[in-house]
Amino acid sequence: MNKLPLTKLIDIPPIWLALFCALTWLQSVFLPLGLGFGGEWARFAGTVFIATGLILMLMAVTEMRKSRTTVIPHLSASALVTSGIFAQSRNPIYLGDVLVLIGLILRWDALLALAFVPVFIGVLMKRFIEHEEARLRQGFGDVFIEYCQSVRCWM
Repeated sequence: MNKLPLTKLIDIPPIWLALFCALTWLQSVFLPLGLGFGGEWARFAGTVFIATGLILMLMAVTEMRKSRTTVIPHLSASALVTSGIFAQSRNPIYLGDVLVLIGLILRWDALLALAFVPVFIGVLMKRFIEHEEARLRQGFGDVFIEYCQSVRCWM
C-alpha cells in the first residue's frame, strides 16, 4: 500500500467539507439575514439534499470496495470503477459532498453561504478531481478516456 505524508492524509475532501460546513454554520449564527428564507420547507429540502448526498457517497464507497480499489484521493486506483453509481457520475462522492453542503445551507437558513458552493466545487476540482483524473488517464489510458466521453464529471 502507498504511504502518504501527513499533509496528504489531512488534505482530503471530508476535511474540506467540514471547513465549508463550519463556515456555513458561522454565517448562519453570526450573519443571519432574517429574510424568512428558511422554515419547514427549507429544513425538509435540506434534509433531502443531505440524505441524497450521504446515499450517493455510500453507494460509491460500496462500489469501490467491491472493485477493491482505494477511496483515498491521493492514492492510485487499482481498478477503474464504471459500474453502479459510477455509470451515472464520475465523481459521486464529490457530488454527495456538494449536496450535503447545500442541504446544511438550507437547514441552517444560511443564504449567504450559497456563495460557498461554487468555491467548494472549485476546491474539489483543483485539489482532487483534476489530479485523480490525470492519474486514471495515465493508468487506464483509452478505457478511461472512453469512460469520460460517456459519463459526466458530476451528473
